[in-house]
Amino acid sequence: MTNFLKTFVADESGASAAEYALILVVVGIAIVTAATTLSGAIGGAMDRTSGVLNTGAAPAPAPAPAP
Repeated sequence: MTNFLKTFVADESGASAAEYALILVVVGIAIVTAATTLSGAIGGAMDRTSGVLNTGAAPAPAPAPAP
């Protein structure tokens, strides 16, 4: 029994799967955060694009920021 426990504790073959799962969780959280943060900007861009396609005229560009 002690030999089994020593072997079980020393075995690191499952560590890579756990590491990949942790990486996937972090990447998933980053994607959700980015989508939530950018949702307003993406929605605004889609609305402006829809307006241009419906009217056929592009809106006036925003003035350039002062240096």
